[in-house]
Amino acid sequence: MISVLLVDDDEDLTEMLRQYLAREGFDATAVHTGEEGEQQALSGRYSIVVLDVMLPQLSGIEVLRRIRAVSQVPIVLLTARGDNIDRIAGLELGADDYVPKPSSPGELVARLRAIMRRVQPADRPAADVIRTGELVLWPARREARWQGRELGVTSTEFSLLEELARCAGQVVNKTDLSLNALGCPLKRYDRRIDVHISSIRQKLGPRSDGKAWIQSVRGLGYQLIAE
Repeated sequence: MISVLLVDDDEDLTEMLRQYLAREGFDATAVHTGEEGEQQALSGRYSIVVLDVMLPQLSGIEVLRRIRAVSQVPIVLLTARGDNIDRIAGLELGADDYVPKPSSPGELVARLRAIMRRVQPADRPAADVIRTGELVLWPARREARWQGRELGVTSTEFSLLEELARCAGQVVNKTDLSLNALGCPLKRYDRRIDVHISSIRQKLGPRSDGKAWIQSVRGLGYQLIAE
């Protein structure tokens, strides 16, 4: 059973979500402050965290920042509908996905399952290793090393990087990246892929010519340079 930590100060909402998640096969626990959320998220007891941005005192964005400083546990943000600033800020800080509030519990469950399918792939052998240049990926244990060092990518960043690495030197269109890496169809004006790719670029650093290792191909998608 997948263990979910709900961090939201709305006790009625979290109880409703907890009961819904239980019916869907999740083991959900709720806490109601940012301080509790940070402590529990770092306890190692939870497979995934659902974190509300609008928390009193210690905001969800600050909780996310603190968690990401030491942990890559998958995190889904709950954001106000239409609040693109919080969504982009959260993705840039390492959130794996976001769900707008109010939204149906079914949408949240779908996002959680998509992330957990990526984190716990069941259809690839443990010996599967992807190598391209100085990049080495171990999909079975979600580990990425770049130039001999741990790359420190989030679950969603790993999934995007894996798709690009499997097709190194080729352009991968954004529709395929969204379906295969994010687990959902690409929506118009959806910037999640672009923000995650920007974060991966920063972690890889520039090439010797100053250009990025992941190139944008206008109107098509992205290409990981194979060297």
